[in-house]
Amino acid sequence: MTSAAPAALRPHAPDAVLLGFARALRAAGVAVTADRERTYLEAAAEVGLLDASAVYWAGRATLCSSPADLERYDQVYAAWFGLERAGSRPRQESSPTLTMASLDAGGGRGGSEEEQDAVQAQASATEVLRHRDIATMGSAERAHLAAMFAELRPRAPRRRAHRPTPAGRGLVDARRTLREQLRRMGEPGPIAWQRRGTRPRRVVLLVDVSGSMSPYADALLRLSHTYAATGLPVEVFTLGTRLTHVTRPLRQRDPERALVACGDAVPDWSGGTRLAQGIKVFLDRWGRRGMARGAVVVLFSDGWEREAPEALGEQMRRLGALAHRVVWVNPHRGKAGYAPVQQGIVAALPHIDDFVAGHSMAAFEELVEVVARA
Repeated sequence: MTSAAPAALRPHAPDAVLLGFARALRAAGVAVTADRERTYLEAAAEVGLLDASAVYWAGRATLCSSPADLERYDQVYAAWFGLERAGSRPRQESSPTLTMASLDAGGGRGGSEEEQDAVQAQASATEVLRHRDIATMGSAERAHLAAMFAELRPRAPRRRAHRPTPAGRGLVDARRTLREQLRRMGEPGPIAWQRRGTRPRRVVLLVDVSGSMSPYADALLRLSHTYAATGLPVEVFTLGTRLTHVTRPLRQRDPERALVACGDAVPDWSGGTRLAQGIKVFLDRWGRRGMARGAVVVLFSDGWEREAPEALGEQMRRLGALAHRVVWVNPHRGKAGYAPVQQGIVAALPHIDDFVAGHSMAAFEELVEVVARA
């Protein structure tokens, strides 16, 4: 199948073609979630991107959730790829390349003849990797994932500052206005204005490094390093059988050196889980003295608790009373069929403000936005 787009059109990058189609489908009213996008990319790669008919049926199977979506799917498919009901054509052994064209940013006939040719729609390895569950990755994929953390741009949430700052408008700054009039010997002068500024709010990261979280521990600490190395007001602790303060080793700029130093500081890798005791120690030693007060606290854990779940619920209640917002990141939250039935999660949920996924790079990107908006 070939596109009917004119020569003045210029192709998109390959990794934007299939994702762009999925998002166009969502804009048309089909409930396409991030998980469905990921499944679509994986299915398209599995059936072979050279077979356009197979890619068509892969999209119908993964992006449509009800029979009502099918007609809309065909309409968007035909409009997006410039094809007429492509999936209804018989499947061939060597189908033409699936293509997509879009308007050149400059609106003219730009690019070489090669650029104006049809682009083979291959879901890029990087885009697929963004949505892959970290626990299923091999060593080469994990190395690629580690380099992707440099692209994250964490931002601290903002809070109102106690002291007002000079501004061009807002509230009248009576003191500055009066001083200016005194300087003018009582003659009227310009009015000074002020407004309440903002300051970055502290972020506290509590990372579960117990045995059940070991497939995700390296990625979670790399994410913590991304936060700590920015110079933002961030504190990082690990939770296992004990609580360990690891902010200082994670402040190093080089991520590999930072993780090695963090590993030397943590004595309870892949051990048991004592979430309630660890949170209690944090609150008693650091939290009540100001570290958790008014902060955004992010807890990374699957919720498995060795001790009584009531104890975890009580410590989460204390944490919620001190913190500005509590975010619980569970690596199983983004998986199909997951339900928060673990006793620890059930006890903690009433005291959690945001319960989000933490199993992939795409989930980490969403988490960065959740924290920034907290």
